[in-house]
Amino acid sequence: MSYEPPRPAGRLLLTPEDREAPARALRLRGLGLGPRPEPALDDYATRLAVHTASPYAMVNLLDEDGQFYAGLHTPRTGPALPDGSPGPVIGRRLPRDHGFCPHVVVRRKALVLEDVCDYPRFAGNPVVDEFGIRSYLGAPLIDTTGMVLGTVSVADLTPRPWGRTGLETIKATAADLTARLEGGTR
Repeated sequence: MSYEPPRPAGRLLLTPEDREAPARALRLRGLGLGPRPEPALDDYATRLAVHTASPYAMVNLLDEDGQFYAGLHTPRTGPALPDGSPGPVIGRRLPRDHGFCPHVVVRRKALVLEDVCDYPRFAGNPVVDEFGIRSYLGAPLIDTTGMVLGTVSVADLTPRPWGRTGLETIKATAADLTARLEGGTR
């Protein structure tokens, strides 16, 4: 009789395993992208934030070490804490278990969360408690080789009815940005 260790009861795998991370890191390096800010991608994120009226917009590249926002638009200060002081600001690097982009990468499909608290799998994500994120809209950046390079996404501190228009916008944005990244024009 063989021994099997006990399995945690009722525990969800919150962050999916990303088996393509090593190959993605190589592909990103081949495209001249890495874990460093790209001013053109910051501009791209800012235009997306303005277009969607979102306080946060990101171009997220994922590798073996986690997530890196090569393009980032955030409010100047983080969400207010209960005492009224400004809360933490999202930085350029996040662990894989923070946020929703790792789910988009592994699923290879856009993700629309109008209110993250409506989804038990996502409601306990650290970005909900640490940064106050309540809604998310993201799409994968899938290049011509079929590799998911990362994501483009927006997030808000309040629930948002993104709807079909939001989904179409983020998917079109992902397709446009992927073409730019592969073509070397950011």
